[in-house]
Amino acid sequence: MDNTFIIITGMGVVFWGLTILAIVNVILKDFGSMQSKVIWGLVALTPFVGWIVYFLFGAKRGVRKKG
Repeated sequence: MDNTFIIITGMGVVFWGLTILAIVNVILKDFGSMQSKVIWGLVALTPFVGWIVYFLFGAKRGVRKKG
């Protein structure tokens, strides 16, 4: 295996993990309406940059559910 394959695979795993973290965060938060929640979920699913946009702008809008 060459270093390029290892680097690209590692970056893919990191991006996939952060996307999953953003989706779990959307699921656990209340955004006031189902429409807002779906929109932030779709933003988080956007390849490569969705989780960045979500954590910069969307994560602060939601309120963590109690219980």
